[in-house]
Amino acid sequence: MSGRVLVGVKRVIDYAVKIRVKPDHTGVVTDGVKHSMNPFCEIAVEEAVKLKEKKLIQEVVAVSCGPQQSQETIRTALAMGADRGIHVEVSGKDYDSLGPLQVSKILAALAKKEEAQLVILGKQAIDDDCNQTGQMTAALLDWPQGTFASEVSLEAGKVKVVREIDGGLETIKINTPAVLTADLRLNTPRYATLPNIMKAKKKKIANMKPADLGVDLTSRLEVLRVDEPPQRQAGMKVETVEDLVGKLKEAGKV
Repeated sequence: MSGRVLVGVKRVIDYAVKIRVKPDHTGVVTDGVKHSMNPFCEIAVEEAVKLKEKKLIQEVVAVSCGPQQSQETIRTALAMGADRGIHVEVSGKDYDSLGPLQVSKILAALAKKEEAQLVILGKQAIDDDCNQTGQMTAALLDWPQGTFASEVSLEAGKVKVVREIDGGLETIKINTPAVLTADLRLNTPRYATLPNIMKAKKKKIANMKPADLGVDLTSRLEVLRVDEPPQRQAGMKVETVEDLVGKLKEAGKV
């Protein structure tokens, strides 16, 4: 296949950071907190770069929606091997309410504009765990989709995808253009080397607004309140089954 691959890269709070809820319960604290690329997006970038290295595709374009800092995430993708980037700037209240549907509209518009053959996304982001963007993007484009991919291969204009499902593995073959979402076992992302990080600084990142793509970011969802999960109470050990049943009866569980 000769063509272009669009890869979504999301800027999220780093996986090693302890999440704190804002005092007013309107969201989580992001100011002064370390951010990085969503781990599933890293897997998506790695797969796209591997396809290019095999000369199965011609160009990898990394896309991110968000504030100015999202360009750092795009630079990371460029250092991993993407050819160029597109930053769709979303800030303020629009960014606070940005959800999978709005991002899907942006990606679908870009896929048409860039004449992409494949759109590869992480199956979900570690901040909201929605697992919706890939499916919505495919629906908006009316393209086939291969979600939860643990293996991808291109064969005569079709994409063979091994999917991770509850019952094991499912193998499907879909036409292109198509949307794929990367699961954890698809690959192991490479580390960006210092020479590639330096080269990435010279690669182009195009800037645009959602309005440039004709996308309305109005959200139909409203977050009423964000709370931390309740702390788990300490357990206890019992010696026998009879003791266990007795404790359950005391607690009104049986």
